[in-house]
Amino acid sequence: MRKIKILVVLILAGLIGLAGYAYLGNMDPNRTETRTQLQLGAEDGTAEPAADSAGE
Repeated sequence: MRKIKILVVLILAGLIGLAGYAYLGNMDPNRTETRTQLQLGAEDGTAEPAADSAGE
């Protein structure tokens, strides 16, 4: 019976610690800009390179 109580206390402490880390931890996403070229009509061979929109 004593081992069960210890196990329950450890599980609760772990859950409380996990919840605390989720709210207080540094969990901001690392955002990066990704650009890829899109080719339209590639199935029939009429695709032309996409225009670079960086100059706009």
